[in-house]
Amino acid sequence: MTDTVLVTGGAGYIGSHCVLALRDAGYGVVVVDDLSTGRRASVPADVPLVVGNVGDGRLMEATLREHRAVAALHFAGSIVVPESVAQPLKYYRNNPANSQTLMDACRRAGVANFIFSSTAAVYGQPDTIPLDEDTPTRPINPYGWSKLMTEWMLRDYAAAYGLRYAVLRYFNVAGADPAGRTGQSFPGATHLLKLACQTALGQRPRLSIFGTDYPTADGTCIRDYIHVSDLAQAHVDALRHLLGGGGSLTANCGYGRGFSVREVVRAVEKVTGAELPVEFAERRLGDPAALVSSPGRIRAVLGWTPRHDDLEYIVRTALDWERKLAGEQGRSAA
Repeated sequence: MTDTVLVTGGAGYIGSHCVLALRDAGYGVVVVDDLSTGRRASVPADVPLVVGNVGDGRLMEATLREHRAVAALHFAGSIVVPESVAQPLKYYRNNPANSQTLMDACRRAGVANFIFSSTAAVYGQPDTIPLDEDTPTRPINPYGWSKLMTEWMLRDYAAAYGLRYAVLRYFNVAGADPAGRTGQSFPGATHLLKLACQTALGQRPRLSIFGTDYPTADGTCIRDYIHVSDLAQAHVDALRHLLGGGGSLTANCGYGRGFSVREVVRAVEKVTGAELPVEFAERRLGDPAALVSSPGRIRAVLGWTPRHDDLEYIVRTALDWERKLAGEQGRSAA
């Protein structure tokens, strides 16, 4: 019998890639998404989609029981750092509060395996890089705090109720499915690479670079960019680990090297052969200067082996997806 897993936020950017990776690995999947930022078309037609909110505990428990889920993979939540500074209550409601509701639904339904979508933002403004999992967690924005609170709750649920979990701390996720099946589709997305690709395709007049006075080599923020398909595979590996009897773990998800905003812009320019129009703006609230992972644990414990550790390849898949989206929008407007 095929094991079935619940994927919350499975119509969104990262969640939809994980749905594909899980199916490719032979798992059954049921998706719960309220479609506030995800899109129905990102969920394969033969995957059950329950339109609802993770904060609805009765719905979560009923869905877990109906589909006899053996694990929950939790992607649903709010993720925009500047918005979290302006609307902190939204982040504490959508992230730790709703996550606690889902954990409790899992407890009642007898689902003992939980994979949580966390973030490098839990580290805040670190004193040194690269960051390993023992680096002090000192968030500098409500988004980071909301994710760290959820990590704490998972730790305590595990101690009290026997829940086994994997916390995956994402660095900067980018790119799109190489086969063009899904990608970053939310119009309000603030990811640098998506905005840069849209600018290169003429969909935006210019790209804003926020802050040029950071203590980095070229004055712009440095991030560790990981291809979304490699990240999806990390979730499959974590699921196999838990279902195989492995213990709970917290692991960074990144490649272990960083690129500045200016370097990302140059990569897009190299792939497209055209110069990007850019404008320089003040720093955004809550942005640390540099976040680069030390991915040793995830490689050693899960045997995770990335396939797409190449910035230009990440750019090409992102560009291909933006072109596909533009074509779909053009056909729908005709």
